[in-house]
Amino acid sequence: MPKPRKAQISLDATPYYHCVSRCVRRAFLCGLDQLTGKSYEHRRGWLENKLLSLPSIFAIEIAAYAIMSNHYHVVLYVDAEQAKNWTDYEVAERWHKLFRGSPVSTKFLQYKVLNDGEKINLDLLITKWRERLQDISWFMRVLNEAIAREANREDQSSGRFWEGRFKSQALLDEKALLACLAYVDLNPVRANMARTPEHSDHTSVKKRYKAAVKTREPNLPENQEKALLSFTGYPNNEQKKGLPVPLTDYLALVDWTGRIVRDDKRGALSNTLSPILDRLCIDQQEWLKLSQGFEKTYKTFAGGSGRMKHISQLLGYQRLRTS
Repeated sequence: MPKPRKAQISLDATPYYHCVSRCVRRAFLCGLDQLTGKSYEHRRGWLENKLLSLPSIFAIEIAAYAIMSNHYHVVLYVDAEQAKNWTDYEVAERWHKLFRGSPVSTKFLQYKVLNDGEKINLDLLITKWRERLQDISWFMRVLNEAIAREANREDQSSGRFWEGRFKSQALLDEKALLACLAYVDLNPVRANMARTPEHSDHTSVKKRYKAAVKTREPNLPENQEKALLSFTGYPNNEQKKGLPVPLTDYLALVDWTGRIVRDDKRGALSNTLSPILDRLCIDQQEWLKLSQGFEKTYKTFAGGSGRMKHISQLLGYQRLRTS
């Protein structure tokens, strides 16, 4: 029996999670249906636009994503500190962008005076909404429900569009995080949907490439793609928030990996990127295994043995399934 989400997620262990949602019907999320000849390619734009809009509401940012034919991948970063610092008004305002809220919260947002009972009710609502706005389950629910409604309307259909549960993997250390980012960004290359990462439509890596070529200093967070979590440098960087390698190193690593992943681009392994892999204690063969088969290598949790022991204690697991 699957573990409940609360038994799989601990922000004390990691703020990074890899999530995957798959369609349940034969009709594609995107792409061309070979049986009917109908194209659903435009739906990738629906999903990408909705996905990139949600961080303006949730305390959750996008580290990577790739939208495929009948599923999508996304790596999420939960910014609990941001949610903690929101005022009550900001929490209510954000929630009302997603749902109707309640008569009490509507009255509060209109700056009307609340009586004592309404204040107690509002406090309870704000506490609940603050938690939900930093919850990946609610993030995925809002995203998937919006796309399901649009697709059902277009298909003149009803019922379930997505599988009941999205898959979630906790990324416990830098090695797992970087390998998962590359795995997600290289999905279209592995599926022969694109020849190179920078030509992979509806992916985070293409957005990062486009922003990088417009500036002479692509490693500065302010020069990177605004819709995505920035690469801020190495782990000893004073800035706590951000991905732990320079953007240019990551893009070079993804490009190198993509060339080897492609069947028509195979060749000798290069030594030029060894400093990045050395810092993560990964040899080149291990890196290729992780970046090509991350989901098969790890189950619910991804990381080294030390981090696995730590998360098992935090969540009360006797034994973690890792492979």
